[in-house]
Amino acid sequence: MHTLLAIGAGGALGAIARYLLVSRVGHALGPEGAGGIPVGILSANVLGSLVMGLVAEYVALAWQPPEALRVFVTTGLLGAFTTFSTFALEASVFLERGALSQAAIYIGGSVGLSLLGLFAGIWLMRWVLT
Repeated sequence: MHTLLAIGAGGALGAIARYLLVSRVGHALGPEGAGGIPVGILSANVLGSLVMGLVAEYVALAWQPPEALRVFVTTGLLGAFTTFSTFALEASVFLERGALSQAAIYIGGSVGLSLLGLFAGIWLMRWVLT
């Protein structure tokens, strides 16, 4: 039961953090983002992936947190902060509208930059710990 409560609490905070980030980016760039690309959601996915890489590598190399804390951060907080379900919806809208170049930029940017963020987090944590 503690695990489920930890995931729920992390998820609530992650969703709030994502909303704040997306609304701030939207306010800064306008409702259409950069060239019609939802940069706020893209930013959440990349930043969340970076932090996931940092946390995953820290847990693997130097820290064994209690399960409730680990899932609070990974499944709850970061799971709600990153938005691949929203990503899929945004990508499908581009595809349905026939906006293939925007879809390709958004899909490639989300996947590629998120993977880059994850590996950057792993590399950064290895560098910090060694």
